[in-house]
Amino acid sequence: MTTFVLVPGGWKGSWAYEAVVPLLERAGQVVHALTLTGLRPSDDEATVATANLDVHADDVLRVLDRAQLTDVTLVGHSYAGMVITAAADRAGGRVSRLVHLDAFVPRDGESWWSLTNDYFHDVATSGAATSGYAVRPPGDRDPRRRPHPLASFMQEIRLTGEVDRIARRDFVYCSGWEQQTPFAELRTRLQADPDWQVHVVPTGHDVMHEAPDFVAELLLS
Repeated sequence: MTTFVLVPGGWKGSWAYEAVVPLLERAGQVVHALTLTGLRPSDDEATVATANLDVHADDVLRVLDRAQLTDVTLVGHSYAGMVITAAADRAGGRVSRLVHLDAFVPRDGESWWSLTNDYFHDVATSGAATSGYAVRPPGDRDPRRRPHPLASFMQEIRLTGEVDRIARRDFVYCSGWEQQTPFAELRTRLQADPDWQVHVVPTGHDVMHEAPDFVAELLLS
């Protein structure tokens, strides 16, 4: 039995994994799907304005602490690659595997802003123009999406190197949105790194909804 902590990407909540969670639970696994601080419907403006990357890493660590979890697989989609990297670096050896689903894999001193591309720079600047602290969801897709705390996109990650001790690290590259993806160079870098297993799937960015069986099979492998 494996314990999974599933962390959604920008603008999303725990519902981002709604197609994957039942597949894992039917296989007898323990699953915790999170909604990060500032993305909950009950969060007030002050909470959204102050929710940065450290706050989101602490969200993950609180789950580990509260349930006394060890030997955990952290799964992050998109922006949440930043979150699971920060949390794993601070988890004191309680994380045994990282799975980045079309997600950032930051090095010390990098941020979502420094790693993403011009398309998402425009999304962030235009989306935060009204409030100055929350980025409106781009497009008109799932109405459950909520404004994302800008501070979490801007904060640079600080790593001690502990995350590099994690033996199992997977990166999923979604090849079906190559005109917009910020992950093409990352795919090339990780394919040349023997510490990483790189998987390519021909879906758009939302791989958890487009290919839930693939995601579940990867996690269970």
